This record gives sequence, structure tokens and C-alpha cells, in this order.
Amino acid sequence: MEIGQLRALRALGERDSIAAVAAAMHVTPSAVSQQLSALQRQSAVPLTYRDGRRTALTAAGLALAAAAIDVDVALARAESAVAAFEGDATATVSVAAFHSAGLAMFGPLLSAAAARAHPDVALTDFDVAQTDFPALTAHHDLVVAHRLVGSPTWPTWVRSRPLLDEPLDIALRRDHPLAGRRRIHPADLRDQSWVAVHEGFPLEQAISVIATIGGREARIPHRINEFLVAAAVVAASDCVALLPRYTTDLHRHPDIVLRPLEGTAVGRHIDVLARPEVLERRSVRAVLADLRGIAAQLSRPGPPAPRAA
Repeated sequence: MEIGQLRALRALGERDSIAAVAAAMHVTPSAVSQQLSALQRQSAVPLTYRDGRRTALTAAGLALAAAAIDVDVALARAESAVAAFEGDATATVSVAAFHSAGLAMFGPLLSAAAARAHPDVALTDFDVAQTDFPALTAHHDLVVAHRLVGSPTWPTWVRSRPLLDEPLDIALRRDHPLAGRRRIHPADLRDQSWVAVHEGFPLEQAISVIATIGGREARIPHRINEFLVAAAVVAASDCVALLPRYTTDLHRHPDIVLRPLEGTAVGRHIDVLARPEVLERRSVRAVLADLRGIAAQLSRPGPPAPRAA
């Protein structure tokens, strides 16, 4: 078996078509098919089957694709042993993050890299649905992703490292009738208008949970994914919004307060995703350590600020 054949099989297990595999590997669909056919000739059992218009993996194919991950990890370790990670300690590490995480972490990450002679970092922000975060690891070394508490875990073909468990609070204007309460129950929000995220994004499900507990479907006149824009709408209206406690910067909106929810544990996990072989690089591990330190600082109790007023 050749490594290219195993990588093609692994990529097919991660994507839903040969065309998608070809795009990810920067080759033609015909080249991918040839690699899979060559691999099949070496196997006594079928590795793929047709499922409508797409090509899917059989149980044997899934097992071999999982083994291909170990092969790539072993190759990465062998290469690092031979080269002793020559130059890798300062090699650029690409980091992608969703918007609020980027706002909270990118500045400190650049400062940490500069102050401690860590590798350079190349930063990118992405606004994607929860299920689309793992695919970003094909093009970025580290992906800061979030998923709602209670939602499915990340797929096994990526490695996840926890950064932060972040509660989601109710944001409202300081003169809102509910702002004087220390905690807010979902029933209190029954007649409120919401600033919500777009459909398919993690926090939308959390609002649905709150509305279900409160006993009435949420009224959502505004759908805005960027939390700072959502905060501006809350500040200019009687609407409420669900905002993360640690990564939302409300210093520009001192007229907004955050109040915790009572009777329901609404929050999100913020994790770093990476392909297994990428975590073998010394430079990547250094940047991951910086991200963990930044996340710990974000959740550390401190003096009162507008976001916790």
C-alpha cells in the first residue's frame, strides 16, 4: 500500500464525494479514483460502495481509513526524528478561529509569540456552522472551534484539545425591566424579542432550548452572527440576546449588562481542533500552549467590567 492511496481513502471517509476529495487534495477526480482502485486491488474485501451518487466506505474501508491516520502520525514522527524538527521551532503556525474567539485571543496570541520567541502565527477568522469546523483543519494547523453543551462531540479523524467552557448569558440594556434581576429564568423571556444568530449556528439551538423551557416559541426579528453588532442592536432596542460570558467585549457598550440564566445550563465548549499529525510539530505545540494560557486568563475572576456589570 502506498501512502497516497491511504490518504485518498482517509479523505473519502472525511468527505462525501470523490470530487470533494479531489478538491481537497488538489488533484483530479480521475487521479483519486485511480488511487482508490489501486488500493482496492490489494484488498481481499470491498473498501467502497456506491450510495446513490456518492462513493462511501464499507466497514473494512472505515477500518483502513482509521489505520491511515496512524500511518500519517507515524510518518510525521519519523520525519521529525530524521530532521530533528530542523527549523520547525520557529516555523509559522496557521490559526483559524470563529469571530468572538479571534477578537478575544488573537491579540494576546501575537503578543505571546513575540515576547517568548515563539513561532510566527498566521491568523484567519471563519464564521461557519458547528459541523464545518473540522474541515478547516485541512488548511489550517490549529482551528479554534465551539460547540454547544450537549451537542455531538467532534469526529474522531481530528484531535480536539479543550480550551474553555463558556457560559452563555442574557444581554439586555441597563434600563430593561429584567436588568435589575441577578438571574433570569427562561419564563421571564417568554414575551421578549431576540437578536439571534443565523439558522444552523450553535447558539440558535440554545435559544430554542430557552424558549422551550419558557413555554413559548422565541420571537426573532433580528439574525446577526457578529456579537458586537448584536450588542449594538440590543443597546438600541428592547431586544435581548444570548452572548458568551468570557469572549464578548462589551467595553464599547457600557449600557448593556449580562445576566446568567437560572434553571438551565446553557453554554458552549471552546476547543482547538487539529489533524493528528500536525500536533507532532514542536511549533504547533508551542502555539497551542499559548492558546491554553490565554483561555485560562479569559475565565479567571477579575475586577468588575462592563461585560459583568
